[in-house]
Amino acid sequence: MLKLEGVNAYYGYIHALKDVSIEIPEGKIVTLLGANGAGKTSSLKVISGLLKPETGKIQFEGKDITNLSVEKIVSKGIVQSPEGRQIFPELTVYENLIAGSYTRKDKNNVKSTLERVYNYFPILKDREKQSAGTLSGGEQQMLAIARALMAKPRLLLLDEPSLGLAPLIVKEIFEIVQEINNEGTTILLVEQNAYQALSIAHYGYILETGKVVHQGEAKELRDNEKVKKAYLGSS
Repeated sequence: MLKLEGVNAYYGYIHALKDVSIEIPEGKIVTLLGANGAGKTSSLKVISGLLKPETGKIQFEGKDITNLSVEKIVSKGIVQSPEGRQIFPELTVYENLIAGSYTRKDKNNVKSTLERVYNYFPILKDREKQSAGTLSGGEQQMLAIARALMAKPRLLLLDEPSLGLAPLIVKEIFEIVQEINNEGTTILLVEQNAYQALSIAHYGYILETGKVVHQGEAKELRDNEKVKKAYLGSS
């Protein structure tokens, strides 16, 4: 579905991505793992059009999207739930969700997407009229994912969905991510919680200082001694 080929990207003089090549098959969950500064978020930015590669190519469903604007990329069905949630705190939960559907042409179907989102996250239905800024951290993360789903993504980019959340909430969010994938949405998951990510992903890439250093089936990465030692602690 998505292919990055030999992508090099910079922030000024900083070489953030070095010859990065990754593939995301349709219907799968692929995870990008690595320490802070490894190039995970930069990879998402390049896919979203927020960071333009110096060299290399990005293809979505066989078509070159390397130089498309952010809006065009979203309209093709690539939608990101950003790190740090970035919800609109002064708007209600409902208003945040409706903002997520802004680019859609099929306005008549927005209501059914809203119902689907409330099925995934019933707590958001209960908090519908509440200001988003008054939600707990876990609820805000749910809202960020739900708002991205309102754009009806074909490929959902999730940036650190477990960041700063209690283990029980993390477990719940990852179960919902799996459910979203089971219902047909392809997912690229950037995550520091490597063990949790590999437990739901089909395939994984490990980045170090902007380079892909390991890749493989999630189970294979989970069982790899070197990977375990470097990224999974004693798990």
